[in-house]
Amino acid sequence: MADQDKPRPNTRLRAVRELEFQMSRGEFASAVRKAGRAMGENVGCGSRLVADWEDGKVTCPRAVYQRILTQMTGRSMADIGFRLPTPAPPVLPASGPYGPKAEEDDVDRRAFLLDGAGTILALPLGSEKQAPGRIGASEVRAVTAAVTTLYAQDHDHGSAPLRQAAAEALHTAYQWLQTGTYTSRTESKLRSATGGLAVAAGWLSYDSGRAGDAHSLYGEALAAARIADDPHLEAHAFGCLSLLAKAQGRPREAISAAQGAQTVARQLGSPRLLSLFAMREAGGWALMGDSSATDKAIVSAHTLYAQGPGDADPPWLSFYAPGELAGLECLARADLGQHERAAAGAEQAVLLHGEAFARNRALYTADVAIQHAVRDRPEPEAAAEAAGRVLAFLPEVRSDRLLQSLHNVAGALQRHNRVPAVADWIEEYRATTATGGGRA
Repeated sequence: MADQDKPRPNTRLRAVRELEFQMSRGEFASAVRKAGRAMGENVGCGSRLVADWEDGKVTCPRAVYQRILTQMTGRSMADIGFRLPTPAPPVLPASGPYGPKAEEDDVDRRAFLLDGAGTILALPLGSEKQAPGRIGASEVRAVTAAVTTLYAQDHDHGSAPLRQAAAEALHTAYQWLQTGTYTSRTESKLRSATGGLAVAAGWLSYDSGRAGDAHSLYGEALAAARIADDPHLEAHAFGCLSLLAKAQGRPREAISAAQGAQTVARQLGSPRLLSLFAMREAGGWALMGDSSATDKAIVSAHTLYAQGPGDADPPWLSFYAPGELAGLECLARADLGQHERAAAGAEQAVLLHGEAFARNRALYTADVAIQHAVRDRPEPEAAAEAAGRVLAFLPEVRSDRLLQSLHNVAGALQRHNRVPAVADWIEEYRATTATGGGRA
């Protein structure tokens, strides 16, 4: 084995375990399991896995362990010696903000991102006039890596800086499909990867308030899934269509799409995936005002979630952490008019998210504010306090959904504008949006 192929020991994690936690590997594994249970994650971490982490045999743990270790140590994955996967071949240009120096400087990375510089996901096609030529495994990996990059940045910063980048990457992938040369095996993989990229682009369109574009992209992904005989992609596309239908006020369509997603997903061996789609169905029933069907779907979602993560969970599902489970339930409760339960659920969602998924934390914090403002016994001061926390996410998080949520918060608080805390918040909100601090 060449030296460069040998695992590199993770001395940072070992130092944290030995010096800070003062634990053996077995004790540390037990602490990981305990922390996981506290977060609603049932994991089977043992001393062997901890040894693999420290010996460098595992350079980056699964998403569920990333969440647990971040919560346990209060550090990022990089700070405790793990290396997050990087695109291969690189999907981001060398002139962009994601080079080695930027990885060490989050402030610079955010500044580049929010200025819109260097966000192009440059799949290695070459000039527009150049024929793609032979397409193989490296191109498929490039498309898949682009999807991973999009989701990672979207979770932290929202869709606004990424939408155009996704569209350009998808255009390149379609060019490869239409004019490239490849084997039938590569075609199937490339079509599935491109469908996954279409889903990611559709999500960014949805988050940016472009429902028509999102619907078209999800439809393209569904077609790609069926051509490639890819049930994972088919279930994902159905789930996204359910989310979009609910957002557009079409509950029956949302329910049907969620049930379609569950039908496909039952063969995939992922209880967490089925849980998400059950919660999507709950959202549709709630929008119809059917509390009995909503409760049944919510119970099913929680039961499935409690079965824990598994190897069959798709990578994109990493966002479906306990905080998201609580958050989706709170949205259903809100649609049923159960405002006190919705407010409590939204607070729980924000708490469980910790420091991860900034955009989702911002949205659920906005829900907290709205529910406090519209409940049977309004609490305007609590609503204003939560609303103030939402403004703190701007301008780093840029999402049209978040801006719409802030608009809804302002509308809900307007009736309480004689309360000093509310009046102060409304003034701050108007000043922030007037100066462009929250614009995409």
